Amino acid sequence: MNNSLIELAARRLEQLRQAGAEMPVPVAIAVAPPAPPDETDAIQQHTQSRRVELDLEKLALAGFVTPRAGRSQIADQFRVIKRPLINNAMGRGAGTIANRNLVMVTSALPGEGKTFAAINLAMSIATELDCTVMLVDADVTRPSIMGVLGLPAGMGLLDLVQDESLDLSDTLLRTSVDKLTLLPSGTSHPRATELLASDAMARLLHQIARRYPDRIVVFDSPPLLLATESRVLASHMGQIVMVVRAEETLQSDVMQALATIENCPIKLMLLNQARVERNASYEYGYASDEGNERAYVQALA
Repeated sequence: MNNSLIELAARRLEQLRQAGAEMPVPVAIAVAPPAPPDETDAIQQHTQSRRVELDLEKLALAGFVTPRAGRSQIADQFRVIKRPLINNAMGRGAGTIANRNLVMVTSALPGEGKTFAAINLAMSIATELDCTVMLVDADVTRPSIMGVLGLPAGMGLLDLVQDESLDLSDTLLRTSVDKLTLLPSGTSHPRATELLASDAMARLLHQIARRYPDRIVVFDSPPLLLATESRVLASHMGQIVMVVRAEETLQSDVMQALATIENCPIKLMLLNQARVERNASYEYGYASDEGNERAYVQALA
């Protein structure tokens, strides 16, 4: 309303008042400003992770643990393997461990089965009643978890380190396995090692470790003797699982790899594809994802 119309209305009201007309009682009307966007909806949208479907039948045929499958030999293997890791992560192990719920799965060299072990470990933990699991593809130079699970690559770990305005939920993927979430490796970067060694990475891992008290985080990392990223990552871990391929990895390589993670408080070694007697108490057999070859995993102290 412009000033001339306001003045005209005022003069008309004054004329009516002077003529003795009954004037209405003034009423104050509060006009609320436009409502801002619903903050609750905004928060919910910000914290809502995208959901993806896993082809559990295909994964089971490839030799992976799946929650809906019946009892199997490989499921029994990883029940044994995961138990001490869970006990440590939940504070039921011996002593106090920093970042005890951060578990890195690695190997000395490529091709030893670390990604296979990481996925199976995460799947097995997802069957637990009292904890959840996040599987992180931390092999930032050669990411493979998303491809193995039949999912497209996307934003993930490296994006979170580069852009601290991103929230973890912006990149997490909720899966059709109720208690399993995924964090992809993210957008490749030529200075990935420096990013993983940065203060931003330390803050991110601190956030991941403490965001949910019932969450165990499994990292599939690069091989220890192939990439420096794995050694940087190992310095933040509470527990490390090192996969060794039987009758192939040299003992000197194993010892050299173990030396790079000597400061980690808890280390577990898995001997993959070991040909052992079937009645041995430490045998864990599973069907390999490469054909129908029988393979074995052995947990070593």
